[in-house]
Amino acid sequence: MRIRRRSFGDFVKAFFAFVALAVLLVGVPGALATQIGWPLPDGVPSFDWLQQEITVHTFLNILTVIVWLAWAQFTACVLVEMKAALSGVGVPGRVPGAGPSQLLARQLVAALLLVGATAASFTPGLSQLGNSYDANQKPTVAAAQATPGLFAQQQEQASGAAAALAEQASHAAAHADAGGSTAKQGDTKYYRIQPPEGRHHDSLWEIAQRHLGDGRRYKEIFELNKDRVQPDGSKLSEASLIRPGWIMEMPGDARGGDLVEMPDEAPNVSPDVQQQIGDYAQTGDHAQGGGGSGAQSGGGSGAQGGEHEHAGGGATQVSVPDQQRPAHATGHQQATAVGAESDSSFGLPEALLTAPLLAAGLLGALGRRRRQALWQSAFGAVGGRRGMEPPTPSGDAQDVQDALLVGADPEGVRLLDRSLRGLAASLAEESRALPVVYAAWLSNGDLHLQLAQPAGKPPAPWQQGQDQTFWMLSRTDAERYEDVDTAAPYPGLVSLGTMDDSRLLLNLEAVPGIVSLSGREADRAAVFASVAAELATNGWSDRMTITLVGFGEDLTPLAPNRIRHLEDVEALVETMEAETRQRRGALGAAGHDSVLTGRTGPAQHTRWAPHLVLLAAQPSAEDAVTLAELAADASRLGIGYLVGTETGDLPGAAWEMEITGEGKLLAPLLGLELDAQLLPVAQQRAVVELFVEADPERESDGPATTPPFLVDISEQGRPAVYARLVGPYEIIGLDTPDGERSALLHEALALLLLHREGVHPRVLSSALWPRGVTDDVRSALLDRLRIWLGTDPDGTPRLVRDASGRLTLAKTVVSDLDVLRSLYHEATQGKGVDSRAVRGRLLTDALVLVRGPLLADRPEGRYRWLTHEIVDAQLPLLVADTGLALCEFHMEKNRAEKAIEALQAALRTAPADERLWHELLRATHSTGDSERLTELATDLIGRSGARGLPPRTEALLDELLPTWRDAIAATG
Repeated sequence: MRIRRRSFGDFVKAFFAFVALAVLLVGVPGALATQIGWPLPDGVPSFDWLQQEITVHTFLNILTVIVWLAWAQFTACVLVEMKAALSGVGVPGRVPGAGPSQLLARQLVAALLLVGATAASFTPGLSQLGNSYDANQKPTVAAAQATPGLFAQQQEQASGAAAALAEQASHAAAHADAGGSTAKQGDTKYYRIQPPEGRHHDSLWEIAQRHLGDGRRYKEIFELNKDRVQPDGSKLSEASLIRPGWIMEMPGDARGGDLVEMPDEAPNVSPDVQQQIGDYAQTGDHAQGGGGSGAQSGGGSGAQGGEHEHAGGGATQVSVPDQQRPAHATGHQQATAVGAESDSSFGLPEALLTAPLLAAGLLGALGRRRRQALWQSAFGAVGGRRGMEPPTPSGDAQDVQDALLVGADPEGVRLLDRSLRGLAASLAEESRALPVVYAAWLSNGDLHLQLAQPAGKPPAPWQQGQDQTFWMLSRTDAERYEDVDTAAPYPGLVSLGTMDDSRLLLNLEAVPGIVSLSGREADRAAVFASVAAELATNGWSDRMTITLVGFGEDLTPLAPNRIRHLEDVEALVETMEAETRQRRGALGAAGHDSVLTGRTGPAQHTRWAPHLVLLAAQPSAEDAVTLAELAADASRLGIGYLVGTETGDLPGAAWEMEITGEGKLLAPLLGLELDAQLLPVAQQRAVVELFVEADPERESDGPATTPPFLVDISEQGRPAVYARLVGPYEIIGLDTPDGERSALLHEALALLLLHREGVHPRVLSSALWPRGVTDDVRSALLDRLRIWLGTDPDGTPRLVRDASGRLTLAKTVVSDLDVLRSLYHEATQGKGVDSRAVRGRLLTDALVLVRGPLLADRPEGRYRWLTHEIVDAQLPLLVADTGLALCEFHMEKNRAEKAIEALQAALRTAPADERLWHELLRATHSTGDSERLTELATDLIGRSGARGLPPRTEALLDELLPTWRDAIAATG
């Protein structure tokens, strides 16, 4: 992993910063005191003194007072910035009225401290995260147990990593040969975890570095002490933080003077500590006479060998909440649970299977796009496409759609959105500002917000997490939240990857500077595409602007209202300079410190939407400096920058990340090693294809109204199995299965009937078991489903796999929805076109099939996969089109009553279709019964509620019944 080395220029900057600070802090007051003296009068001035003539001496005294005040303000700025930089806790406080003075102080302090501290030291709120522990909370895990000194690690790398790894492997082998103990019991050494000194916290890496000569041997210490009871009663569990006062057994070759304590030879510690070490020595494998807990895994640690990530500098620890894996899996875990079956795991890209929030966002946006296309088609927005059927994807697009269905976690997105908005509403009720949130961790349904600085007690039901910079909400409490009318507080959160079964969402708009991403171009592109796609479609944001530079021109179809593409950095700089000025002015005029305070005010829904810039190509040196200047105050303005770099050195980069060829996202100075969330180019193209095909403005290459499955509606086409889905669920031609599995079999058949193109086995299992299922249970259900459906008279199974491996039903298994589509198609595009009598009979038969909404009696909690479908929009439109066509058929012969009957039948399934009401008004008007028309208008107004009648309906009533307003008012 790359560690930024201090250059000669850094030392030059630090020297001049020291000189400037010395002159401003010491030289200015010294010069004032020696050259001018005390500027204020010695006593209380009289009224006569105030009326004296203003002399040059008086003017100099006034000017001196102003200079003294400016010096005091600047000194306060330096102290505030120095405290924040050295402590690493929180965003520096704002000195009232400082403005440019504080900015100058920040730059000078940063330049001075740059040579002796890491970038993590200047990352407010991160360097202290996870270092304390609340006894009433669950323990926490560390992404990085420690970070060795910068120059020490540089020297270690220079001496050759191969030799260190070889030595480490030899230690592990020697330990394994010794039966799991590094040395004989009598020679065992112990170390007591030291309390923090300043902002420095003890850690396994540094203990290994000091006493074993190689920080990468921390695994040996971990294995020797894992799950052993500590003096405070807690244990060192997998990937958990070490705490002051704990005892660590050390390998036999540990060195380090009296810091490494022996149970019988600890003269420099208190008797209580000696007793603690003695008691601890009686635990562990060697005390039980067995081996096994040794450091056999130590040899494979290194940068990617475990739960921790290491780099030079201070002890930055980005903490992940330590939650046990639940009995069931959700989201991306579900994909793993069902992915082991070799015959059903083909073709689905893992990148989307393991990205539940991204998949849910894409799936939801795709559904909205398809519904929009249906509605525009039905209401004539796109000519010639009435009754359009959504295109059925194929090839890579079909695989990606299946992966979205399997990997999506819409419930997780819903809970995240409600939790964040609920938090904002609770804080607004208490007149408290939103805290700055750098990141969020999703761990087995629980939500942990990582704050930039302590923000007091969180509002109920939120609880304080592992320290004052963590707020935690359990999944159980999150499920109690209802929808609230408040702006999304943290729309800039975006998934970066997972670590220890926890998913990290970084708040891009809150980063105090630029986030840089280095690595190979193709790997960076996959990260940028994932970030852009999730930001464009996520469900926890309202409005935002996403500017893509150097990539992603083809991503705009995902969200044309959010995404914009710029050709080069020059255009970006020009745009962002203007927007930065505008936002600063708007914040000042509104009296807000940052966009967060604006989001809880009266204008929360209309202003302060984030602007996130994703620049994939490395900018030039000049442009990089300009971007760094723009990003210096960007977090306060709600602007975030993610910039790609080939070298890793980028001016103004607050957080530096690297994507490896193995899919690891590394942030050494933040102590992070994630399994990165990626959207490779192949899946990116397939996702875009799905959205382009669903574009309502896209020109169709051919007839788009043909259903995906047509039924033989003649007497010879009588099906063997007939399922009634439009209305209460009923199956004809099959025996009712016995036992509790009947509901699962019925649900599986309904899913297959609604997807005649075929269903991937993993899609079927994820629909029936959203929280995951084992392979044997899924296979057993498929076997029962095959047996239940049986075979046709010729011996052909009614449930088969097609050439792509997807599950399909035989043509002899039919639903009433299939028949309804086929009847309407035949009436409007088949035999009914040339024969009026045939058209009327087919449309009448079609409308008779409609008994209510789809699967009207489905049990509570089941059929949740229908939320991913658009059939709930297709069916009302299909019924409305059928009713309108039958109405037109009757009105051609002036049979108004028959037309009204057809329209009323269609309205029972599609009560919100404005077209049906318009034709019903016209048909009723044709009867000449004005009283009946008035009653209909009154009913229509009552249904419209507070929104009132749509403008087109109002205009139609004005034409058909000009006195409708007076008539309705008269009837009350």
